[in-house]
Amino acid sequence: MTMMAVFQNAMGTSLYSVKWTPTSTGTYAATCIFVIALSVVFRGLLALKWWQEQRWLDAELDRRYVVVAGKAPLSETLSRDSLAKGAVLSENGVEENVVVVKKRSERTRPWRLSVDPVRALLDTAIAGVGYLL
Repeated sequence: MTMMAVFQNAMGTSLYSVKWTPTSTGTYAATCIFVIALSVVFRGLLALKWWQEQRWLDAELDRRYVVVAGKAPLSETLSRDSLAKGAVLSENGVEENVVVVKKRSERTRPWRLSVDPVRALLDTAIAGVGYLL
């Protein structure tokens, strides 16, 4: 027996295997509720992934620059950058000279142990639930 690729509303339609075939109105309703709940979980996982990506991006953009031995300091790098513009930042009467730099292009983010395994688990869960739908 092969599984149909179209939706049917017949009570004898199997869901994932022959053993999951509703035999009464109650089991048919439970099967429909399960499919609806699975789709809610799927959309929830997609929303969770978007929310996590925003958190990870905010955390990445909030990182502080550090000076690495053997590399030019940030001030020298910025002084050679044609897109960098000087500005004065004032807060509570204290002024500080800062440099505003525009982002040239999208760059690939480095692999991070705190981010990428969680991203992989989320993608795997999304793919698994999407497969079941």
